[in-house]
Amino acid sequence: MAGPAELNPDLNPDLGPELTLSGPELAPELADAFIRWRAWLQSERRYSEHTLVGYERDLTGFLVFMTRHLGQTPTFANLGALKALDFRAYLARRRGDGLGPASLARALSAVRGFFRFCERQGFFDNAAIHGLRTPKLPHGIPKPLEVNEAVTVLDEISSLSKVPWVQARDVAVLTLLYACGLRIAEVLDLNRHQAPLSDSLMVRGKGGKDRLVPVLPVAVQAVKHYLDHCPYELPAAGPLFLGKRGKRLNQRVVRAQMQKLRLALNLPATATPHALRHSFATHLLAGGGDLRTIQELLGHASLSTTQRYTEVNSEHLLAVYRAAKSKMAAKKKKGDT
Repeated sequence: MAGPAELNPDLNPDLGPELTLSGPELAPELADAFIRWRAWLQSERRYSEHTLVGYERDLTGFLVFMTRHLGQTPTFANLGALKALDFRAYLARRRGDGLGPASLARALSAVRGFFRFCERQGFFDNAAIHGLRTPKLPHGIPKPLEVNEAVTVLDEISSLSKVPWVQARDVAVLTLLYACGLRIAEVLDLNRHQAPLSDSLMVRGKGGKDRLVPVLPVAVQAVKHYLDHCPYELPAAGPLFLGKRGKRLNQRVVRAQMQKLRLALNLPATATPHALRHSFATHLLAGGGDLRTIQELLGHASLSTTQRYTEVNSEHLLAVYRAAKSKMAAKKKKGDT
């Protein structure tokens, strides 16, 4: 029976040098549960492919660790008998690998979710995992780009490639992130028949929820320019944005392009593709946008998530105030002398 890495070959590279499935395979019952769990996440929970890959990776790492921790291939009986100490050993190992609180929390969420799924299916029960505390996450606020930085990113992204259609593609993708506030997965999941060529776009977000977002003329123009230059045939039901080999564009390519641009423009490390979505919300709020409207545009399930952007504005106002105060103090000191 195949192990998780064979079910999804993309899992191995990101597990680190020691958490790979180069050795043991899963017991048949566990491999079957793994497949059923993933199918359930995809069909019932309607998780995005990006989230599914992350959850698979986390569960795979856990099962590999337990194979070594227990000295044998895990079975339902083994997993049902695990104690809190065993789970803490896994978390300690992952913490030692350099995982931060957010990554640890997601890893534990994936494992806990798998155990709950197995309990509902009647495979095994384990009360110990439900008593574990989720790692405390530090309170953070979104890290948007300044308006001039966001504009510069859109102006300069085409300089990273000498291929005209790739230039047009990168501009279109980043423009949709900033001008429409889309998630990168939402942009890359678009098919040809969904190409935003009018003033609105129906987007399928997290949890399979649809929302209608306005599309600015600059975004429509960028997408049209890409379509005019793309050398591949784009069937209506096929992907809108393609990689150089003609397959659906991968998020890693967009992140890599943004990283190159960040270094070239000396932007902060927080200047990621997702930062353009943060920038959309922050700049809209600064321009007088309504929180409820921004919540709907972003597809946030809770208003509290959207309210984080008010903290960004407060931080910005304080920074402006401190800078102005510092200049005034410097002028006063100069005048005194």
